[in-house]
Amino acid sequence: MEVIKGGESFFLKRGKTGCLLIHGFTGSPYEMREMGEYLSQRDITALGVRLAGHATTPEDMFRTRWIDWYLSVEKGLEELKRVCEVTFAAGLSMGGLLTLHLATHQKLAGIIPLAGAIRLKDWRLVFLPLAKLWPIKSIYKFDREIGKDIKDKEAAEKMVCYSKTPVPCVGSLLELIEHTRADLREIRVPALIIQSKYDHTVPPDNAKFIYEQISSKEKELVELENSYHVITVDYDKEIVFKKTYEFIKKHENA
Repeated sequence: MEVIKGGESFFLKRGKTGCLLIHGFTGSPYEMREMGEYLSQRDITALGVRLAGHATTPEDMFRTRWIDWYLSVEKGLEELKRVCEVTFAAGLSMGGLLTLHLATHQKLAGIIPLAGAIRLKDWRLVFLPLAKLWPIKSIYKFDREIGKDIKDKEAAEKMVCYSKTPVPCVGSLLELIEHTRADLREIRVPALIIQSKYDHTVPPDNAKFIYEQISSKEKELVELENSYHVITVDYDKEIVFKKTYEFIKKHENA
């Protein structure tokens, strides 16, 4: 199936240290590309994976579930490990959730969950069980207010993502959240956790929750002041990039 222009995966091969970059729910590798370019300019190999059903059509995504998205991540990590000796993973929103899940199943040098969606606050989720009873497949979608997720309006206009969300996929996302939350204590790798204080999509205290629940001895929590949810393209993106690079350099030889 044809991929939306700008939503393609990317593989920027540089040094022997690599970082897997994982986009969010209904998003695309576009939201991780600038971060990948920043890292690659500093000799860090960056692979931006495209999750199954993403950056094509909402109808394509409709047929996927969380295990499909996770398998996309594992495949990306396998590809990265073919050229890198040390690997990290960074993910935005659901990508942060997948990063946490990956850390309980694969060997990583460190993780960077960005606005990790370990909990959601959309009021419409309470009606999710009723959606399964409705016979018309086409209405199984939430409308998304893309601009609400990004404070920088110019950046919001350039986003490559769906404006509709298949409801069954939201249900699967909730299953992924449940699985990941149950395993947080198993995470022991170094972690850099970043989120905005003014996130409209996931509760801002998600970052603190992740920080407190994981068992990592080396972990850092960074709270941003001038962004909303999509912190990899918003006003504080340079802070995110710099902190991520410094974290990778600190732990690549550990």
